[in-house]
Amino acid sequence: LTFAAAVFFLLVTPGPGVLSLAGVGSGFGAIAGRRYLWGLCLGSNLVMLAVVSGLAALILADPRIRLLLFAASTAYLLYLAARIAFAGAKIAFIERAEAPGLRGGILLQIINPKAYAVGTAVFTGFNFLPDSASAEVLTKFLILNAIWLPIHFGWLGAGMTLRRMALSERTQR
Repeated sequence: LTFAAAVFFLLVTPGPGVLSLAGVGSGFGAIAGRRYLWGLCLGSNLVMLAVVSGLAALILADPRIRLLLFAASTAYLLYLAARIAFAGAKIAFIERAEAPGLRGGILLQIINPKAYAVGTAVFTGFNFLPDSASAEVLTKFLILNAIWLPIHFGWLGAGMTLRRMALSERTQR
């Protein structure tokens, strides 16, 4: 229960994934939002696998790679924000683009610093099955996804609710 509570509070706090998901739901609607959500889910699980395997620690040990990933995540988040902000706008600096889909969700999670922080906290901070590391990792993946999905569907729902409110384009952005 302590582990599940920690996972809940780590995931419910807004980060790039949930905020962009709400934005996609608001800017592009339910179908696009669900595609993006499943991309975020797959990407999140890939990040967790990288954390569990040690690959993330190996890659992030190099400060140049950390800086490159930080720059890439910042650029991608700004790009997503612009696409969401101008979705459907009559006057925009960029042409209306397609919604970020499955691939966009995966890419965001791979460069999302919060995903790595959550993964590290979840997989290194709570040891509850010391006699079976593999059972513990599998159980953590199951609990993490069981909490992750409803929270993210909730954020998608919040974005879609904003869309249904038919706010002015300025207010929507």
